[in-house]
Amino acid sequence: MALKRLPAGAWLMGIPGLLCLLAGALLLAGFGTDLHPLLQESGAGLVLIVSGVALVGSAAFPLVLAELAAKDEAQ
Repeated sequence: MALKRLPAGAWLMGIPGLLCLLAGALLLAGFGTDLHPLLQESGAGLVLIVSGVALVGSAAFPLVLAELAAKDEAQ
């Protein structure tokens, strides 16, 4: 049985994760240099990309648990 909607935990971690990935890509492309001196470093974009990947990966756990619960209820 497929899920009808995503769990709230997946939304609460997935959306900020995608925003972190987008912001990290923009910083690595050089679009944050005029905002703050710390954003001029290349490591700032890398930190946001790693954080985004971690958040998106963490968002998969509620999704997998909800899918397993749905399969268990179907049996």
